[in-house]
Amino acid sequence: MVSIWIALISFGLRIWNLGTPKGLVFDEVYYVNGARDFLKYGVEVKGLSPEFIVHPPVGKWCIALGIKIFGNHEFGWRISAAFAGALTIYLTSRIALRLFHSARMANLAALLMALDGLNLVHSRTALLDLFLTLFVLLGVNVWLKDQYWRTGIFFALAAGTKWSGVYFLVAFGLLTVYRDREKIQTWTRLFSRRILQFAILPIIVYITTWSGWFISSRGWDRQWADQNSSSWKFIPAPLRSLWHYHAEMLHFHKTLKTKHTYQANPWGWLIMRRPTSFFYASPKNCGAKDCSQEVLAIGTPLLWWLGTLALVALFGIWLRSILRREIDSTATVILIAFAASYLPWFLFQKRTVFEFYAIIIEPFIVLALVYCASKFLARQPRTLNRRLTLALLVLLIAANFIYFWPLFTATIITYAHWSKLMWFSSWI
Repeated sequence: MVSIWIALISFGLRIWNLGTPKGLVFDEVYYVNGARDFLKYGVEVKGLSPEFIVHPPVGKWCIALGIKIFGNHEFGWRISAAFAGALTIYLTSRIALRLFHSARMANLAALLMALDGLNLVHSRTALLDLFLTLFVLLGVNVWLKDQYWRTGIFFALAAGTKWSGVYFLVAFGLLTVYRDREKIQTWTRLFSRRILQFAILPIIVYITTWSGWFISSRGWDRQWADQNSSSWKFIPAPLRSLWHYHAEMLHFHKTLKTKHTYQANPWGWLIMRRPTSFFYASPKNCGAKDCSQEVLAIGTPLLWWLGTLALVALFGIWLRSILRREIDSTATVILIAFAASYLPWFLFQKRTVFEFYAIIIEPFIVLALVYCASKFLARQPRTLNRRLTLALLVLLIAANFIYFWPLFTATIITYAHWSKLMWFSSWI
């Protein structure tokens, strides 16, 4: 119940003054415009011509739902993200409850998620990554309940938002098959079922998310198969066209090397080395000569720095359990999810990438912190001092969150105040 209240209060913070900043900020120009096109045509267009788009449609349909219900304005663009952000807080607490079997640890997970600035910024901006995070958490949550058909559906919706959702399908599919190894008498039947759950069903769901493209005649490459000969004519022409479109999308992602002021190597994501500025302005109404207004996609620094240390500790504990042949299943799940959300980015060292992509990592950093907190509190003898130490750390994270609040919410402040918030030159 406490985690529900935390999520509800966090939702209130997300919709407060949600129309600020005015206008489209950062990549909203792509995704909001795409959502508008979906509502009008079912596909994305440029003028009246097909438009080449490099991300699947699910996240943009989520944005479109908010526009449909609340209107074509800033609040309408961003309300779906605000709702998704609050849900990620609640879902992380549910995952923590299933991993640690403790309401206290579940509430701690919800609180830490609520105190993260990167989650707050994404919850107030109409981008795709928070919807990716939402579907991934839905998938992990049902996986922990051994509901693998639903797991395949949710991970397919994650992939239908951004292709990086595929990594979770692969990771948790393999983990499920590994867990099946002890059921040797029924392994063949189970393996066939896992193929259906983690491959066939997700492919069907993913293709279904392109329904607007199939129905419309305006979609990019929609008639490609009709205009090009192929030795694969036994495959329906629309599917061949979609396959060709995806080959073009893949080529774009592999060759995207355009320099950008805020591009950031994945090596620095966990420590918030180069956060992305979504918006910056110099208004004139802060009571000083020079004013600043910014949306900086940065996690609460203390939370992420402690979380990075917790990940190191978690990996050490897990490795020790492997050496002792007493595998820590809780640590395994957290590390597998963390690896699926983070490690693949190191394969694209030359690609233009940004630190705000790290939002998908955030729940598993929080779970690593909660894991270490649970171990810390469980040490014998259990003392009041340990609980007070943990409470103090949470209070410090909360203070850090409040300190950076202006950067999360585009609050107008003096330039001098803004300068004090720029702890490192790489943040500017």
